[in-house]
Amino acid sequence: MKKILITGGAGYIGSHTAVELWAAGIEPVILDDLSNSDPKVLDRLEEITGKRFQFYSGDCSDRNLLNTISSEHQLAGVIHFAAFKAVGESTRLPLKYYRNNVSALIVLLEWMQDMKIKDLVFSSSCTVYGQPEILPVTEATPRQEAESPYGNTKKICEDILIDVVKSKGGIRVISLRYFNPVGAHPSSKIGELPLGTPNNLVPFITQTAAGIREKLTVFGDDYDTPDGSCIRDYIHVVDLADAHLRAFSYLENQPADFYEVFNVGTGQGNSVLEVIQTFEKVSGQKLNYEIGPRRPGDVVQVWADTTKINQVLGWYPKFSLEDSMRDSWNWQKSL
Repeated sequence: MKKILITGGAGYIGSHTAVELWAAGIEPVILDDLSNSDPKVLDRLEEITGKRFQFYSGDCSDRNLLNTISSEHQLAGVIHFAAFKAVGESTRLPLKYYRNNVSALIVLLEWMQDMKIKDLVFSSSCTVYGQPEILPVTEATPRQEAESPYGNTKKICEDILIDVVKSKGGIRVISLRYFNPVGAHPSSKIGELPLGTPNNLVPFITQTAAGIREKLTVFGDDYDTPDGSCIRDYIHVVDLADAHLRAFSYLENQPADFYEVFNVGTGQGNSVLEVIQTFEKVSGQKLNYEIGPRRPGDVVQVWADTTKINQVLGWYPKFSLEDSMRDSWNWQKSL
């Protein structure tokens, strides 16, 4: 069975991707330092798939650990999720983000070259577009100055990948610029499980509905949008996981030293207040929320043009925003 290393594989998107890979006949090998994930996820993955995946606890910048992994497994490629991703935190702790997100990628690429591992699917982000002048954004939309250190690390990582491919470094890469992952596996066995205070909207919504949080704060209602709150493109995590599987399959048929980028979103924008209203509708829960001041680093509105991934990879989202809110709530209740 073909094996793929998933860095950050115990995390939110990584764990769902592991399930999709296994369903497609590919064995995931998981590397995660558990800094923002729970080791119980590995038990949950076994419950879903019937398979105990090989797990390594550690950091992508640990070359000795990477060498151990490649000595024990014949790897067909890597899907690289491992990165810090909180916009607000990155504005307070930029060096933490540059060290983890950028330095680890360099170590990973050097190791891949030495081990002749050719294929990499990279977890990028719509944050590279900054606040775009024209919506929706296509892959040809110019990348703007990043609104946060987190966004800047994704821009820098993309540039590193492009330069390695240009250098004839023997690596084929797809960068997936995805928008806002939400939802949970329909089994309710895995989902978004932030350690400490959530940085994303939906866990805050579900934890508020469950009484874990006293209230939800909407950061600003005076933006230039229909209801004044920020607009994002919310994509179900299972759809996003499927996009990684399709990207990897596509890479395997490409020539050496190949680079491509795809947006992964629904192609539709929803405001923060719309997400709250949708959650209230599907859950039957009335949320306690208040309007607060704007948050540093937040982009006003962004959503994807998904024409390219639809046409090239044959990928289309299957889940709606209502599906995402229902699965998120079922996951929260299962906890």
